[in-house]
Amino acid sequence: MSWTDVGIRHLRAFLAVSETLSFTRAAITLQTNQPSLTRSIHRLEEAMKVQLFERTTRSVHLSPAGWGLRDDLRVLLPRLEEALSSHTGNSVLRLGFTWLLPDGWIQDAVSRFEAKTGVGVSLVRRDETLAGVDQGAVDVALLRIDPAARGMRVTRLGQERRAAAVPCSLPLSRRNQLYWNELAHHSLVMNTVSGITRVEDWPEENRPSSIIDCGNFDEWLELIAAGKGVGVVPELVLRRRLHPDVRFIPIADAPAIPLTMLHPIQGAHPLARQFTELAQDAFAEHHTRTAFQGPARTAAAA
Repeated sequence: MSWTDVGIRHLRAFLAVSETLSFTRAAITLQTNQPSLTRSIHRLEEAMKVQLFERTTRSVHLSPAGWGLRDDLRVLLPRLEEALSSHTGNSVLRLGFTWLLPDGWIQDAVSRFEAKTGVGVSLVRRDETLAGVDQGAVDVALLRIDPAARGMRVTRLGQERRAAAVPCSLPLSRRNQLYWNELAHHSLVMNTVSGITRVEDWPEENRPSSIIDCGNFDEWLELIAAGKGVGVVPELVLRRRLHPDVRFIPIADAPAIPLTMLHPIQGAHPLARQFTELAQDAFAEHHTRTAFQGPARTAAAA
């Protein structure tokens, strides 16, 4: 990283730590987490090729170079932010998705982004493999696949568990837990456009032999409700009531669903990368809070 890659967020991070001499308090002030704040400081020091803080296990102090930078930024950073904000238009960042957004953390990321930038986030559902980001219909896309998309910056956020969608008319719906391979013995309703499941997700020797194709989430849900087959979705549906004739059941041993975010490398929205970084932070915080809570409870009927 060179000094030309230094952004306002790096300078804000430095100034917050220099004023508090505490990474914990500075992270709270900036509404971020300590790992993200530490990365910003490290990248700034790397770009400037100087050590800005003298750290021990118990304390943080400014180095001589840090004192000088703090004095300069106290004057220059507010002036720079004022100059930039005076020319800001009514920009909107369009976040594309193919169906249900995750719980909690993505809403936190949107709120933090809007508070920090003053730019609104528009939620755009697109029944397309890449949620329209490859066509310029949205600026950033949140996907549940590992896309091989040329010209796109792909950021892996983490993963989600899977759950089965079973018609209430099927005896299988009375179970509290299912196993991945047993789903292969039933007709599989598969959204071939924006769905998360493919036949290849099962072992070659035990794959579903009966497939009912559809093109979007609404069709998928109604086909299952009509008893045409079973389906697979992220486990977040266990916390939502989507259809009175469909029950969602945890799958004990299903392969995880990748969760990614992508935006164009060239011609991207100027704040696309910042939104992605805030989403990474929000996801990491959510994962830390829920890591030891275990799987979500099964909804009685969904």
